[in-house]
Amino acid sequence: MRYALKLFNQAISFLLFIILLAMIILVLTSRASGGDPQFLGYELKTVLSGSMEPGIQTGSIIAVKIGGDMKRFKAGDVITFKMDETDLATHRIIDKKASGNAVIYTTKGDNNKTADSKPVLAENVTAHYTGFTVPYIGYFIEYAKSKEGNAVLFILPGLLLIGYSVMTIWRAISRLEEPKGA
Repeated sequence: MRYALKLFNQAISFLLFIILLAMIILVLTSRASGGDPQFLGYELKTVLSGSMEPGIQTGSIIAVKIGGDMKRFKAGDVITFKMDETDLATHRIIDKKASGNAVIYTTKGDNNKTADSKPVLAENVTAHYTGFTVPYIGYFIEYAKSKEGNAVLFILPGLLLIGYSVMTIWRAISRLEEPKGA
């Protein structure tokens, strides 16, 4: 029983440490890139609408591959593109038209009844969807990007680690103070 409790305590400590480390990496990569976290040429994006459901659920994170020739895509590919100066969308290409050097894509969200009203120039394409998605994590990441979320996600794991350390030290001291005959 005592061994199981010790193993459980070590597992909790390890888990808290990993969470703290992951939050530090997430925040630092977001700040360094000036946007979404990046890893080995892939970028994690948060899906904030249901236009691509059921394949990509609202609140999911998706991995997109940035860079490359943005004229290479064909009908059926899922791309991330600039809708305007600040907003991005991830939709499926339903048609591609080329005229000289210009390429224009017609896109549509899988859950939308009609195609997007504005065609997408190849120059406005920022990435290609890789098929990797994790549901619901996007809600967590969006919260982590806020000031309140940043504070909570840095402070809470740290406080939990400190609390656990204090509890462990208190147990060790109480064992030292026990009479040897008890």
